[in-house]
Amino acid sequence: MKIAVRYYTRTGNTKKLADEIAETVGAEAKTVNEKLTDDVDVLFLGSSVYAAGVDAQVKKFIEDIDVTFGKIVNFSTAAILKSTYSQVKKLADKRGINVSSREYHCRGSFGPIHRGKPDAADLKRVSQFAKSFLEGKR
Repeated sequence: MKIAVRYYTRTGNTKKLADEIAETVGAEAKTVNEKLTDDVDVLFLGSSVYAAGVDAQVKKFIEDIDVTFGKIVNFSTAAILKSTYSQVKKLADKRGINVSSREYHCRGSFGPIHRGKPDAADLKRVSQFAKSFLEGKR
């Protein structure tokens, strides 16, 4: 099974999750600035919420996908909103790209809000999420 991990972050919160997922699934975490060059079965795609939306770089990454793959698995961080899932799904749906209904989201620190998040417990949970997702795929 071919797996890719891509993410966008401004504060480093989503990178922490991406690195943990990548280690768990045996892939390399790369930013959305690095296009997919090979077909993949599962794309773990990480983003954050900025001013109530996903960053333009995430939107461009999804728009520019030109390889074949099974589905996107969304993961995200945010200080206030609950998830980027609906925004990522809407963008992917426009391209006919399948998005798993399963996702992982946790709080991310932003100044004094949710200081220290994601923490060790969040990283353990995202690792368990990635493992359980892939076990369900087999």
